[in-house]
Amino acid sequence: MSKQRVVITGLGVCAPNGVGIPAFTEAIKNGISGIRFQQQLADLNFGCQIAGQPEIPDDLLKEYFTPLQLRDLEATGITYGMIAGVDAWKDAGLAITDKDTVDYDSGIIFGTSLLGVEKFRKAIYLTDEGKVKRLGSTTVIQTMASGISAYLGGYLGCGNQVTTNSSACTTGTESILMGYDRIANGYAKRMLVGGCNDAGPYIWGGFDAMRVLNKKHNDQPEQGSRPMQSDAGGFVPGSGAGALVLESLESALSRNATIYAEVLGGAVNSGGQRQSGSMTAPNSIAVQHCIKDAMKNTATHPQDIDTINGHLTATGMCPTEIKNWSDALGRSGENFPYINSLKSMTGHCLAAAGSIETVATILELQHGMVFGNINCNDIHPDITAIIAKSKIPNKTIHKEIHIAAKASFGFGDVNCCMLFKKYNS
Repeated sequence: MSKQRVVITGLGVCAPNGVGIPAFTEAIKNGISGIRFQQQLADLNFGCQIAGQPEIPDDLLKEYFTPLQLRDLEATGITYGMIAGVDAWKDAGLAITDKDTVDYDSGIIFGTSLLGVEKFRKAIYLTDEGKVKRLGSTTVIQTMASGISAYLGGYLGCGNQVTTNSSACTTGTESILMGYDRIANGYAKRMLVGGCNDAGPYIWGGFDAMRVLNKKHNDQPEQGSRPMQSDAGGFVPGSGAGALVLESLESALSRNATIYAEVLGGAVNSGGQRQSGSMTAPNSIAVQHCIKDAMKNTATHPQDIDTINGHLTATGMCPTEIKNWSDALGRSGENFPYINSLKSMTGHCLAAAGSIETVATILELQHGMVFGNINCNDIHPDITAIIAKSKIPNKTIHKEIHIAAKASFGFGDVNCCMLFKKYNS
């Protein structure tokens, strides 16, 4: 059986530098950072006291939650995921079913690392104090990882597969590949996919303890996230959510939907924490294998790729990632594709990173641009030894993009690479 073609018909985002597609688009075009000083982190003696966190007006939440749900809602990841997911659904022009109807053609794969850490903390204290009866009826739904897909599934009435994936920093990108596979193989007509991540010290504290966060720019938050730079001092933590509606081309055409781009497919693998790989470092051979498999699975030639939205976290791994791309594509110098990292503006949004960054990638295809890398004036010499500096723009350039690559690499030595194409009827 031939596979169905899959397209993107809806986008939603709740990012540190923009909530909603219009605000987010302007932010990435103009290099607007969403990284800010966090007084709470300073009060708790964090080394890194800056982070990326979406700013959400209280009135906005009333559009996504009932008053009863809002009364006890403490899971920020669910908040971000609902905003991005519902916005993507509405952007696709899809209806929300009534309470007597189930849409068996539509499903959800929405990933996260963990949810409701603030709620879980409160639950631990109440339980230890013998006050179990005060936990409330929403503790479970706010703290289970699949809480986000459950919230979205109930809001939208989706009756196909409704689930949550979790693969560290690869989560958001992996969810897109999983949704693509489900539609391509004829198991669903539409899938809402994406990823979300909680904000706050109980999420970010472990990374601060690992000494992988930037502690040098607490007084200059917007300059803190510095992917590919010689003075990159570690990543800046972030949070938020990104969402996409994937749909079979046949379904999209039948309802005259707006088509943002075509999903060509991709690949996912693991380096097995062998060779150069570990729990926290990538096996470069596996990374290259993943990139090559993505091209093989989509019948894409390395020369066809116009731009790459990398993982590029602003750690010592940035030069390694560039070398892996160069070796996998067989391209270097001026022949290398343009490459950028949204993390320069948002920080590392963890399980949400891949989905937020994919939304940015699709906007590049739609608007014919390559967004600029901010804080990008002194590129690491190991990077410029491989690729031309001109391929790392520090300001947005306007250029027709036909094929874009997006990759994410996560703790546990897991990898995912996706390829997207400008839709041509």
